[in-house]
This record gives sequence, structure tokens and C-alpha cells, in this order.
Amino acid sequence: MRHHRRTLVAAALAAIAVVGTAGWASGTAQRAVTGPPPGSAAWRADGSLGRPLPDPATASPDQVARFFRSLTAPQREALIRRHPLVVGNLDGVPVALRYRANAVAVRAARDPRYERLARPGRQILAFDPRGRGQVAEVYGDLTATGRVSVVVPGSDIDAGSFDRTRDPYGTPAGMAASLRAATKDRTAVIAWAGYTTPVGAGPDAATGELAEAGAERLVRFTQGLAASGVRKPALFCHSYGSVVCGLAAHQVNASDIVVFGSPGMRARDVTDLRTDARVWAAKDPTDWISKVPNVEFAGLGHGEDPAGPGFGARRIPAKDARGHTGYFAPGTDSLRAFAAVARGEVR
Repeated sequence: MRHHRRTLVAAALAAIAVVGTAGWASGTAQRAVTGPPPGSAAWRADGSLGRPLPDPATASPDQVARFFRSLTAPQREALIRRHPLVVGNLDGVPVALRYRANAVAVRAARDPRYERLARPGRQILAFDPRGRGQVAEVYGDLTATGRVSVVVPGSDIDAGSFDRTRDPYGTPAGMAASLRAATKDRTAVIAWAGYTTPVGAGPDAATGELAEAGAERLVRFTQGLAASGVRKPALFCHSYGSVVCGLAAHQVNASDIVVFGSPGMRARDVTDLRTDARVWAAKDPTDWISKVPNVEFAGLGHGEDPAGPGFGARRIPAKDARGHTGYFAPGTDSLRAFAAVARGEVR
């Protein structure tokens, strides 16, 4: 009975304390953005090519890739002009076409929140203005490089906070840029804010509903990379993003799964993840995430600590990471280890 009461208390604490880049802020309930890209109805109704376009809701990334390989250059450009949001967000579309389509879509949004995304030179791989907005950006040459990484962020990240200047190493853009620099620009890194994240600490952060929706999107995103000829990536999963990666692990196309500042992966141990990817974990002693109970009870909490000795993940040093958002800070042991994983230098 005493153990049962401790479990109940821990679960209640998890509901209050779990997990985000914003720390102890109060949470706000979020509804996950799911399904095909915006504009899909008009895309399906488009008969300009004299044949059906692949249905964004049912076509696999491989089918999408084959369809686009069958098009002429003018046909591809016409689809970008008519359906930029679909072309820019449809997994399996060639990378260069997605960049051009999303540049059109960002400009067409005419929203001050997205003006910086339209700046020349930015390689926007995904842009979905629904809800709080989702975005993915590529640092480096995605199709020519030998190594690719994907940063999966935690709570309080959306199109508006994707590349904020405050607390940059708590943002996917800041983490991606720092990782690429640490590899001496020998890798490509994708900052992927491609799912609806929790806001603050509250029920959304303590439960797995948003993570489940995010996991489905992450799996399809990595399948789309493979269909586009991109190398199998290493995933770097921060905070609530590690819950997403844990739920996606058995299907995601990844060489490595690196979690840091994690509240749990909804798994008892590495074998429970059912993945062939190598699993790594880091936790700084000063990270407030250590105050979050590692329990999963009645849908609350996210289970065992991936950085704990019994989980079975490969450990990454993080003694000097300085808190919950310091793992990618220049000069830290954690960043040096991340760079070695990203370059494929550790076995």
C-alpha cells in the first residue's frame, strides 16, 4: 500500500513537472495537427496533368517520389506554383523542390511571424502554418553529405519559437547550427519542429497523446528522407522530444537515437524500444528534469530514465552542460560527443 501511494504521488508530480524548454510554466492544452498538408483538397481535384496526383493522405513517400521522378521540369514547377503547401510538406518530394515550394508558401502566408523564414539562403524543408505552425530547416547539403542528423525538440517549440535568439540552445535551429559547426560542417543537420509540442508543464507534457501524434509524423518524415535519397539520419531528441523518439523507435528510419534531458521514452529499457538503432542518453546533473519522477502510471509520466544505469543506453558525458538547455553549448563534453555520433566516429 505504501509503495502504491508513492506511485500515485510520483504520477501526480509528473503531471505538474514534466517537461519542456520553458521549465515550470503552467501548461495549456494543445490539439495535435495531424493528417495531410493544407491544400490537399485542391491538390486532389487538380486534373491539369491528365492523371490523378498522389493522394497526400494515402500515398507512401516511395510512391510520391516515383510520381515526381516521372514529371518533366515544367510540370514540377507548375505544381509548385499551384500547390506550394502540398509540394513543400509532402514526404517523398525531392528536397530541392520542397525548398522552392516552401519559399513560395512562406511568402504567401504574409505573416510577420514567418518573415525571417523567407530570408534568402534558408532551406525550409517543411512549413505548415496550421495551429502554432510547424517548420523544418536544413543546415548543409542534405543530398550530398555522407552524414545527416535530425534534431527533435521538446515543449514550447513551434514556428514562432523555432529559431528564437533567447536561449538558442533550447531551440531546434540553435541546436542544429551548433551541431553542424561542431562537426566542422562535415554533416547536414535538420532542425525538425514537425509536430505539435506541449506548452509549458501540464497534462499535455505529462501524457503521451502529443508524442504519439508526433511519432507518426517523425516516422513518415524519415521515410520521406529515404525516398528522396537522403542517408539514414541520427536523431537527437531533447526533453519531450525523447518521448516522441521513444514511441517512434520501432518504425523510424534512423542509425542512432540520442536522447538528452529526457523524462523517459515510454519504455522499460532499450530492448523495449524494439529498434536496431543505437540508443544514447545524456543528462546533466544540474538539469531540472532530474526532479521529474521516472514513472508511468494511468497514462501519466514517461517511464524509466534513459540515462539510468538499468536502461541500457550508451552514456554520453554531460557534466558541464549547464541545465536543461545547455547540451549543445559550445565547448561542452556533450556537444563533442554528439558531434562524434553525428560524424559516425563512435561504434
